[in-house]
Amino acid sequence: MENILFDFISKYISLSEVEKNALLSLGLFHSVKKGTVLLKEGQKTQDSFFVLKGCIRVYYIIDGEEKTTAFYTEMDVLTPHCVINKAPSEYFISCVEDSILTVSNSDMGVEMNSKFPKFDIMCRMLSEELLAKQRIDFDKFKTTSPEQRYLNLLQKRPDLIQRVPQHQLASYLGIKPQSLSRLRARILEKKS
Repeated sequence: MENILFDFISKYISLSEVEKNALLSLGLFHSVKKGTVLLKEGQKTQDSFFVLKGCIRVYYIIDGEEKTTAFYTEMDVLTPHCVINKAPSEYFISCVEDSILTVSNSDMGVEMNSKFPKFDIMCRMLSEELLAKQRIDFDKFKTTSPEQRYLNLLQKRPDLIQRVPQHQLASYLGIKPQSLSRLRARILEKKS
């Protein structure tokens, strides 16, 4: 698993053996079972997550109903908003599948950035990338129909169709599970 992490980091910066060993000494790697809740609404945390294997999701509970807003799979990074604003979380994060994650916190980040300043550069580059991606995703969600969202999902993230329960997928698309079933049937009918 460490090679996966180092390959990812190498897209941004090169690491010496000393830097690799310093990272490994932090005990970042965690195996987490499907269904595990990593963060609950109202909790505070300093933890950030990097998905090496598996799938985690972000969701709110509104009027007793789960509203999924994001899925994070291999090579995705998630820093909950509550880490930055130091307030209780407004949402939940849980594992959709058995997952292997790196879990780091802001203290580790400060330590690594002070010892190895290039980690700060990588974090900035990664943050800029993630911010741009989230902006594009948000704009697409706001400007497309549920059918277009589903077709985009099929094109950009087809793995989610097989990995995620239908009710979570429907919630992510902003529709009810029954509507997703009808939408899928319509798309299949058009292909015939």
